[in-house]
Amino acid sequence: MANETQVQSLSANNFEQCLKCSICTVYCPVSAVTPSYPGPKQAGPDGERYRLKNKEFFNEALKLCLNCKRCEVACPSNVHIGDIIQAARIKYSTHSPSLRDRMLANTDFVGTMASPFAPIANPVLKLKPVKAILHGVMAIDKHRTFPDYSRVKFESWFKKHAQASQDQYAKHVSYFHGCYANYNYPKLGQDLVKVLNAVGYGVHLLEKEKCCGVALIANGMPNQARRQGEVNMRSMRKAIAQGHPIVTTSSTCTFTMRDEYEHLLGIDNHDVRDSISLATRFLYQLIERGEIQLAFRDDYHKRVAYHSACHMERMGWVPFSTRLLRMIPGVDFVMLDSQCCGISGTYGFKKENYERSQAIGSTLFQNIAEENPDCVATDCETCKWQIEMSTGVPVENPISIIADALDVEETKKLNC
Repeated sequence: MANETQVQSLSANNFEQCLKCSICTVYCPVSAVTPSYPGPKQAGPDGERYRLKNKEFFNEALKLCLNCKRCEVACPSNVHIGDIIQAARIKYSTHSPSLRDRMLANTDFVGTMASPFAPIANPVLKLKPVKAILHGVMAIDKHRTFPDYSRVKFESWFKKHAQASQDQYAKHVSYFHGCYANYNYPKLGQDLVKVLNAVGYGVHLLEKEKCCGVALIANGMPNQARRQGEVNMRSMRKAIAQGHPIVTTSSTCTFTMRDEYEHLLGIDNHDVRDSISLATRFLYQLIERGEIQLAFRDDYHKRVAYHSACHMERMGWVPFSTRLLRMIPGVDFVMLDSQCCGISGTYGFKKENYERSQAIGSTLFQNIAEENPDCVATDCETCKWQIEMSTGVPVENPISIIADALDVEETKKLNC
């Protein structure tokens, strides 16, 4: 039994395949600005060899990891380096989440509380005295800008304005909207409904949806993340049984549910994983198979610079979004260099991480300024917050750009 357990441990995340080439450390955005960070090779496979022998070898410095997965993209041996680090944090860390960590991680709770008071909460959170209090008492950096909350949640808008008309379509999807589209920016969800309806797909909400749990994992609350993940999986199974593929608009939510549910939370998602797809991937594959066509407005013109979100790179799905944007005749497309923006969800909100977060993203911000786009496109909402705050350039999800450029009536004719 002991030997079997040891073999399972040794095989976890392929760490024994590490060649010690250190390519992962070269590509690590944290190592580039924080020399004291052990780096992904030492924190990941090297450290795991010691931790398997004695948990006392665990180092709380592993919390500096962004979980950006760029080390895994770079690894020539397919070692799941980021997963090794995050799994070690879940298993060995004795750090208890603070009130700040719990607040940042419980996005459904905070969103539900903030949305009804959005007209008050949004300007109040921008006041310097309030930021100073959050900085001093909660250790949320005073330089960080909070995303605005919407007075009307996407779920509320959908049930009032869209739900009744969705059954008229012959084909259907179920939409995992996530916290951002629901509480902060319902227009993204509205744009998805607009585009999918135009190509002949009805959109439905899941029976019950919880936050994907990525912030809970990052802030040391894996048990709550697991419970929420199980709720999402049950709802998705019901949707899939009805013939509805699952469509998303957040790269991080998508990656978390497809990969980290199994790798980090131990949630069995083998029957659901392949049915979860980012909306841009879903649309591009339909176009590639000749099942749908898109028509665009003649008067739409915009210079768009695309930022590759880290989890998009890990999934290998960047081409789906970029190829769709290049299909729009009025888009002057610019591909930005592949770089981490530095925010990593709640990571960049924390006082102890803020300067590191900005240093990681500094080259990206300079790249954007040099290209001088009308907007930046990215599939990650927290990248949007970081880039808008740090450059002043508006950031849009590719789905919103497609929706704004779409000739809806012509598209409907092409797909009727």
